[in-house]
Amino acid sequence: MKAKVQTLDGKAAKSDVDLNDAVFGIEPRADILHRVVTWQLESRRGTARGARERSDVARTGKKFGKQKGGGTARHGDRRAPIFIGGGKAHGPRVRDFNPSLNKKIRTLGLKMALSSKAKDGKLVVLDNLDIKDAKTKSLKGQLEQFGFAGRALFIDGSDAANEAFKKASANLIGIDTLPAIGANVYDILRADTLVLTRAGIEQLEARFNG
Repeated sequence: MKAKVQTLDGKAAKSDVDLNDAVFGIEPRADILHRVVTWQLESRRGTARGARERSDVARTGKKFGKQKGGGTARHGDRRAPIFIGGGKAHGPRVRDFNPSLNKKIRTLGLKMALSSKAKDGKLVVLDNLDIKDAKTKSLKGQLEQFGFAGRALFIDGSDAANEAFKKASANLIGIDTLPAIGANVYDILRADTLVLTRAGIEQLEARFNG
């Protein structure tokens, strides 16, 4: 599969790029994508710190008052929630939000997310993300030539996204940047347009082949 390569100036690059059909030509399946997105969102949830309830508090269980004649309610021990130092009534409990998902399914889901953007015509390939000055105003003018509608996700090839581009786009609404190593199904599907650099494509294909 061939893709047209453009520059940030909106011009066509000197040559096109070949997209690996094993990565960008897979037929997407909604059930696989749903499983991966659910796993990803569940994995990032944090659990509450568990509170000690009545059975967890180490206090005496000895009856501390008379059964009658005290003028107060009758209690068996000091672990009751109404006493200072007693157990918490209906307190937060530690919950497990880390469901397991086969690595093969996670890999397949990422390939399908990339393929879905290529299939829908929402994949843009840029030569690179190099800009002269890390200025938001100048970058905004360059990106307006592409006419991105909604949210656009830029994925570069280095371990860290192009710092100048990242800095210039930080205040632009709807523009997100990620390194190729951080590409994930949720962010790709969430974006209306996926923008990959040549280096980003090479890194992603190498990631699957490796």
